[in-house]
Amino acid sequence: MIQIDHVHFYVENAQKWRDWFVNYLGFQTAVSAIFPNPINQGISFHTHTEAVKNGNVYFLLSSPLLPISPVAEFLRHHPPGVVDIAFAVADLQAVMTRVIANGAKILQPIHHAVACKYAKIAAWGDLTHTLIERNSRKGEDGETNQVKNQELKVNIKELCPVSNHLSPHIFTAIDHVVLNVGVGELEAAVSWYQKNLDFQPQQSFKIQTERSALYSRVMISANGKVQLPINEPASPNSQIQEFLEVNRGSGIQHIALRTPHLISAIARFRAAGLSFLSVPDSYYSNLQQRLEFPLSSEELQAIAQQEILVDCQKDSPSGALLLQIFTQPIFNEPTFFFEFIERRSQASGFGEGNFRALFEAIESEQVKRGFVREEVIGDR
Repeated sequence: MIQIDHVHFYVENAQKWRDWFVNYLGFQTAVSAIFPNPINQGISFHTHTEAVKNGNVYFLLSSPLLPISPVAEFLRHHPPGVVDIAFAVADLQAVMTRVIANGAKILQPIHHAVACKYAKIAAWGDLTHTLIERNSRKGEDGETNQVKNQELKVNIKELCPVSNHLSPHIFTAIDHVVLNVGVGELEAAVSWYQKNLDFQPQQSFKIQTERSALYSRVMISANGKVQLPINEPASPNSQIQEFLEVNRGSGIQHIALRTPHLISAIARFRAAGLSFLSVPDSYYSNLQQRLEFPLSSEELQAIAQQEILVDCQKDSPSGALLLQIFTQPIFNEPTFFFEFIERRSQASGFGEGNFRALFEAIESEQVKRGFVREEVIGDR
């Protein structure tokens, strides 16, 4: 068993970004003591940490109080962004035995804490993975739920008086996390996740336009709970190459949050002031003809009004559709952004149509920023 437990961001001002998640995305402030590691518990003298949650999605936000903070060190080398993807595992010792046998770098050996035990390993670039084995209980739906607060006797609730008119349960899960790696590193990164965490390749893409190109391999965990697309640039002016240069190395490009009602959620996010990538009107002019499963004229109009991408999921049950939309980069630099996704009728994986549409939308933003180069890196 493996699934995403939480995601840790390093930012310049944790309180500011706590408020951003609350006001724009409807998150609630949570108690950081439910997460392992003293730096996450708000007790460090050199680092301040906030925690936010929405449904089953948990984010940690850390910022430096002093120059000796590991957050300060990270921000000297990279813009704000994701530093750690934490995975909940069923048998931490077995996972650690495997990663040690494969030569992965151990940043923190197994440590026992209240209600859990955990360890940390180095992943790709400066990304790390905290591995957590938590005590668990059976939930009402019959599945094992993560107990982040049961034995700590704390309630996950809104703790700060930040105003928020959005529902506290917009998201059901982190749908996937996207990793960008350097030229020639894709296959090595795929191999790393196969050997160490038993992820397997699910889909492959080569997206190419007149301006640029990328290669992508979609990795999926053995239990299907975690999807990890890994991208590599295939041209010097690729959006992936721009990310690598601005981020100063490999890193997480975006996180997709799943919601069961994307159209209404996006309308509320827009009303709150969140900015999204634009989609040309031409995308919707023949959308109905491109889809294998028709949408009602009313729903098509609502989708176009919110500029949501729609794709059929081939080899899936009748009516399987992917609805996706992408924010503008949330930090000052054009690196990290969010995706919001709705999967209808058990749609799985990713559609090439939406992948290409996203690629072209980011290209349009690149042109506005003046990031234009020539010559394709290579072909496969």
